[in-house]
Amino acid sequence: MSDDELIRVMRRLAIEAGGLIMEIYAGADLGTRAKDDDTPVTRADEAADAHITAGLKAAYPDTLAVTEERAHSHGETARRFFLVDPLDGTKEFIKRRGDFTVNIALIEDGVPLRGVVYAPARQRMFYTSADGTSVEETGPFDPQTPGATRPVSVAAPDNDALVVVASKSHRDAATDAYIARYEVRDMTSAGSSLKFCLVASGEADLYPRLGPTMEWDTAAGDAVLRGAGGHVVGFDDLAPLSYGKPGYTNPHFIAHAPGVMLRQD
Repeated sequence: MSDDELIRVMRRLAIEAGGLIMEIYAGADLGTRAKDDDTPVTRADEAADAHITAGLKAAYPDTLAVTEERAHSHGETARRFFLVDPLDGTKEFIKRRGDFTVNIALIEDGVPLRGVVYAPARQRMFYTSADGTSVEETGPFDPQTPGATRPVSVAAPDNDALVVVASKSHRDAATDAYIARYEVRDMTSAGSSLKFCLVASGEADLYPRLGPTMEWDTAAGDAVLRGAGGHVVGFDDLAPLSYGKPGYTNPHFIAHAPGVMLRQD
């Protein structure tokens, strides 16, 4: 697969899935129910999952696609595979707060090489370009024709005045206690993988997550942040987050711009 073709396919599928999500978002019935693990799922999650899975299979029939909504695929492993969260931020979607995204990433040897993060309600899209650097597309988000883009890169942080972003729906006391170790100028909240993108674009310096996440929650945002010059590291060992782990579960992690003096004391 060529990098140019790969980005075109991932971008197109993310925008098309975003369109399906917004059609359901505009209606009265989101079709919300509880999954076996008691987390919510909606008709939008399932419609976006079906569309992206079919599109990836058509374009890359020999490449495994692991998605949040297809539990039967979670026991499979591969050196090179797609990781998909068709609707990241389902709780934000249900509350109609807009901070939800479509996430598609390509993993190779545990590393998120390419990623697309599309927030259809916010009209923001970030992705890694063919050369591995990250950009934000500014519209009009036509599935077939890429719009204008601008490069994104992390900010140079001031450790005496950091901008920190944290989850809207998953904020907890442990995260607040960790953030309190830093000199913080401003705190912002965002849902879904937009938090990675805010660090990538220089709108924030630090995003700590001291709670459970799965690899499909983070892979696309991680790719975008890496392509913008940032890092996503495990909370305990500060090693780069890796993908394809047993069960596809993540450790606690910290996403940050280079230069942030990470606190472990």
